[in-house]
Amino acid sequence: MIKNNILKVKEKIAGACLRVNRRPGDIKLVCVTKGRDAEAIRQVLASGVSDMGENKVQEALLKYNDGQLSGGNKITWHMIGHLQANKVKSAVKIFDLIHSVDSLALAQEINRQAAKINKAQDILLEVKTSSELTKSGFAPGQLPEAKIALSNLANIRVLGLMTIPALADQAQEARKYFQVLRQLRDSLEPRWRLSMGMSGDFEAAIEEGADIIRVGRAIFEG
Repeated sequence: MIKNNILKVKEKIAGACLRVNRRPGDIKLVCVTKGRDAEAIRQVLASGVSDMGENKVQEALLKYNDGQLSGGNKITWHMIGHLQANKVKSAVKIFDLIHSVDSLALAQEINRQAAKINKAQDILLEVKTSSELTKSGFAPGQLPEAKIALSNLANIRVLGLMTIPALADQAQEARKYFQVLRQLRDSLEPRWRLSMGMSGDFEAAIEEGADIIRVGRAIFEG
């Protein structure tokens, strides 16, 4: 089932790219593995997807340290959930890309912990594109100043922006939040990547410029 679901997701990625004249190969599919067991993840790897997204550091550590999980496959680990400051030390040891850097203080702590292990940690800045109180991230107006401040941190590399849109009944309702993120990116640094779009709205996200999509339910449940 997982293999077929991934094929369906890739077909939808290709369709969205065709509609806006983009290349499917430019879209990174991150499989959200929160709560999924090792066997399910092995099936994902066998289907050609090697980017795994985790919401919690402790769960990610267990999977990262499971020598039987990858079977020789190189897994790229993505932190996509809220990252607490007291978990940064562990996070920088395992994650290739941290999507959810939602404050300058968190970025500074990541920089401090990465320096201890001589690592340049790749990050994305999480942006609050909606007014929902449950959402975290930089306010759009904070980004220009934050970009300058972050450029002085030697052990982090800002690769782009990430957002989680307001809860919507339809994918089209999320589109306006994706448009906000793309416009912010274009004004700040056109080369930056955009992490946006999940199982229910990744096609709209791709049409609006997403480079990275985070998909779980559509892979594991169809």
